[in-house]
Amino acid sequence: MPSWSFARSVTSMRLMAEFAADHGLPMRRSLAGTGVREAQLADPSVLISGEQELRAIRNVVESLGQMPALGLQAGTRYHFTAFGVLGFAIVSSRSARSALDVALRYFNLTFAFTRFVVADTAFETTVTVEDSEVPQDLRQFVVERDIAALLTVQRDLFSAEPILKQLHLRFAPPAQAERYEQFFGLEPVFGAASNLAVLDRARMQRPLAQANELALRAAEDQCRSLLDGRKERSGLAGAVRDQFIASTTQMPTMEAVAAHLRMTPRTLRRRLFDEGTTFIELRDEVRMTLADELLSGPRLSIEQIAERLGYAEPTSFINAFKRWRGSTPHSFRLTART
Repeated sequence: MPSWSFARSVTSMRLMAEFAADHGLPMRRSLAGTGVREAQLADPSVLISGEQELRAIRNVVESLGQMPALGLQAGTRYHFTAFGVLGFAIVSSRSARSALDVALRYFNLTFAFTRFVVADTAFETTVTVEDSEVPQDLRQFVVERDIAALLTVQRDLFSAEPILKQLHLRFAPPAQAERYEQFFGLEPVFGAASNLAVLDRARMQRPLAQANELALRAAEDQCRSLLDGRKERSGLAGAVRDQFIASTTQMPTMEAVAAHLRMTPRTLRRRLFDEGTTFIELRDEVRMTLADELLSGPRLSIEQIAERLGYAEPTSFINAFKRWRGSTPHSFRLTART
């Protein structure tokens, strides 16, 4: 299952449809085959799938694909306000670098179809934009849109300071390359081995004017609640999730869950795949939710919580928790107590 195959707000589809409408494409054409009605675009609580938004993108590209730098033009509409509570968390972060970490932590609240891999060197922060899971015919548009959205949010935070040092793009040089140079403020390297944005690390680490630790904490709480709500499961996945939650002493194995549901592990694995998930994904969802509760509740040691969640050693739990929440269990516990 592609990493972009998650439930998302309809806001991005609205931005795409409005962008296309401004260039002469009726909204009904943008929405054709998506199952989304025009009236629903005005309701940010409406959730759609990645597949539905990708269908809308294909409609736009097929109709307006002759326009130069189409993805760039669409990406400039993605200001931090488009991301709702995640946008509020981003703008409340200590620095642009920590804001990037927040965005990655709550990736499933974004509208991205690429995947960002971030690394730091002494003087630079590199963002590799992986596009292998994006359909080939939409890849250039999606890469342009996602990188333009990243830079648009960055400019919302640092309006006066350029932060991009280099940009490498995998696709061939376009007919009007000067449009890219004008938008990015530098000449991209086309035909590169990977999509890579090189950012100035020193500028990325400068304090943001709107930084607010309490606001950030509140926004992140809301981000977690949104994600937990979107992960509600039904069908067999819901039954498996219930088994994890009901096991109050230790996480059950796939064999134990399959036996309880009167099927073989192979059948369980196949039916979960048909529902778009896996046994491990469901287990980690429950582990993350329970970890929050156990760290915020009665004083269990990190070792006891790790054992309760089915980890062979505390280090494995600590590493997993840092992946989920961006902090250690100890730091999370201190913040929750405060």
